[in-house]
Amino acid sequence: MERITHKIDASDKSPGRLAANIASLLRGKRKADFEPHKDEGDEVLVSNVSQMKITGRKAEQKKYYRHTGFPGGLRTEAMKDLLKTKPEEVLRKAVWGMIPQTRLKKAQMKRLKFE
Repeated sequence: MERITHKIDASDKSPGRLAANIASLLRGKRKADFEPHKDEGDEVLVSNVSQMKITGRKAEQKKYYRHTGFPGGLRTEAMKDLLKTKPEEVLRKAVWGMIPQTRLKKAQMKRLKFE
């Protein structure tokens, strides 16, 4: 099996639609011999992530949550702060949510690269 590298320009594209296309490529759903239990997806290289188009008030209102594991350890971060420091993480989290929760998920996410 040969993996193809897809180059995607993220400028002026919304993160959700972009993440749906990337998840489809990572899983290999566009191939004729797709089977959900096989990891035969392609590699995806995304450029210009900092120029994505965020519509509405999502930048201020959307929050990302994580927990440290300690009592009272819930941490939040707004999308606008994450876009300033690590814009590729916004897209990575969107793609992470669109890939099914199987044993193949981590291997498929490793093929997502950023410029």
